[in-house]
Amino acid sequence: MYGQSTVEFLVLALVLLPLFLIVPLLGKQLDIAQTAASASRYVAFEGTVRHGSSLQTWTADAQLADEVRRRFFSTSSAAVKSGDVAGDFAAHRNPLWTDHRGDALLPSFAANVGAASRRTALTQPAAAVFAAGMGMDTHNLHTGSVRIKVADVAGLAPFDALGLSIERHTTVLVDPWSASGPEAVQAALRREPVSLASPFPFGMLEAATAPLRLIPRVLEGAQLPEIGRVEPDRVPADRIR
Repeated sequence: MYGQSTVEFLVLALVLLPLFLIVPLLGKQLDIAQTAASASRYVAFEGTVRHGSSLQTWTADAQLADEVRRRFFSTSSAAVKSGDVAGDFAAHRNPLWTDHRGDALLPSFAANVGAASRRTALTQPAAAVFAAGMGMDTHNLHTGSVRIKVADVAGLAPFDALGLSIERHTTVLVDPWSASGPEAVQAALRREPVSLASPFPFGMLEAATAPLRLIPRVLEGAQLPEIGRVEPDRVPADRIR
């Protein structure tokens, strides 16, 4: 009776032991994936302050990769310093990102963590037309990408030959159009004088509805539609002092 229980326990342990090893490992891999998503946002938002018309130049991909490795994939106590580089030793590694033997899941920062950025143009026809009509730069989509290669775990199938690679991408709009005031909004929308380059066909609509102004008002309070009227929201003067 006791021998049977011992055998059953050993058989069950053979099944449960890999689970006890795999569940924490999956959690660590998910944590790395979440960190990669946060890092891609950092790389993308660098484009909002270092874009083409900025006084500052673009940050090179090599510098972005160094910053991502040290600030996101190194130890959480790492200080934010210019030119700081993560080293391949225990003091700079996240202590949680190890396998069941204590080996690092990211053994080499340079080989296992990469970052890149690129700038592309608007491809949607409607967006490109309206952007050009309002005088906006159409080459203003900045994408930050982070690629992580997680080391295989020897002796633990299927993680011993998984070849896990994680990629996360974030795209933001840089060089957006901003107005200095209500008059700038009206001028951008109407593009005076109204031409074919205007984003909204105010000129054609005004010409088409001009005969309506000859119709007398037969109803009290009746008002013809004001085609082409642009009236932005205005902040009361006492609120902007």
